[in-house]
Parts: sequence; C-alpha cells; structure tokens
Amino acid sequence: MEERDGAMKMDERAMFREKLDKEQRHMQAQGRREFLSPHWLRRVRQALGVSMEEMAEELQMNRSAIFRMEESEAARTISLKSLDKLAATMGCKVVYAIVPHQGRTLTQQAEWRRWTKQVLKG
Repeated sequence: MEERDGAMKMDERAMFREKLDKEQRHMQAQGRREFLSPHWLRRVRQALGVSMEEMAEELQMNRSAIFRMEESEAARTISLKSLDKLAATMGCKVVYAIVPHQGRTLTQQAEWRRWTKQVLKG
C-alpha cells in the first residue's frame, strides 16, 4: 500500500511540475543567465521618466532612501516588499520566479536530481 501511495505522490508531483513548467516556459531562458542585469529599478525608473524626487514624494521618503533602495536592489539585498512598493510607484509590478539553472524545465531538473542521487549511491 505504501509503495502505491508513493507512486501516486510521484505522479502528482510530475503533474504539478508539468503545470509549473508550462506557466514558467517564458522564464526558463532566464535560468541560463548567471545573473540578470543589475539596477533594474533605476533602469526602469529612468526609462519611464520617473525622477527620484517623484518617487520620494509619493512614498513620503527622502531622495537618499530611494537611492539606497535602488542600490540594495543591485546588491540583491532589497526586500520583496520594498521592490513591490517601488514598482507600484512607477505603475509596474514585480514578477518573481524560481527557475532551474541552465534553462532546464522543472521536469528535467527533477530527473537530473534523481540521476545524481543514483550516481552518488552507486
């Protein structure tokens, strides 16, 4: 019975991976890149013509706080909450994804992990 339950769970996981793979298909290419371009906030803000002063005023902060948040985004230490807040100020939203390295699908990543475990055991 336990073996059958395990097989059902594996089937459910496989179906869930396939669903996520379809949802993330357009993001998989980003998994091939080592690190996305830094300073997304600054680059988008400048492209939209939104000044630091405008953002600071809308968020009731000073300009230096906006600068520090942009720097923390580039350093990958910004919180998602802050990122959401800044993006919303520019009429944008944050799109967040977790994708396997090297552009693999989740299904391919799961198979690779299973294969690696088998090799390490044997």
